[in-house]
Amino acid sequence: MPDGNAIATLLGTIATGGLAAWAARSAKRTKRQENRDDFTEIKKALNERIDDLKNDLTGQQEQITGQGAAISWLVVDRRSLVATIRGAGLKPPAPRPIPDRARPYLDSIDV
Repeated sequence: MPDGNAIATLLGTIATGGLAAWAARSAKRTKRQENRDDFTEIKKALNERIDDLKNDLTGQQEQITGQGAAISWLVVDRRSLVATIRGAGLKPPAPRPIPDRARPYLDSIDV
């Protein structure tokens, strides 16, 4: 028959093993925790992408504004040239037809 020390050692070993298994199980990340981390990473990447798109949009808006100003200047300059030619008593050349693609943009210019 085993003595008391052997039984105590056996029970201690079993308890230690059980506690170690419990601790290992507790330390393991759950699927929900992993999904939450994945969501956080995806959200971070999407936010960065949105910021990049906002910067691109700002640049495009500035470019469009500049192009509108250039077109307005060209329209005013052309009118000035025509007025100068007529003021000199000459006949200015006939205007070229406006391309269909450009017409909606030129009609909306307030010059």
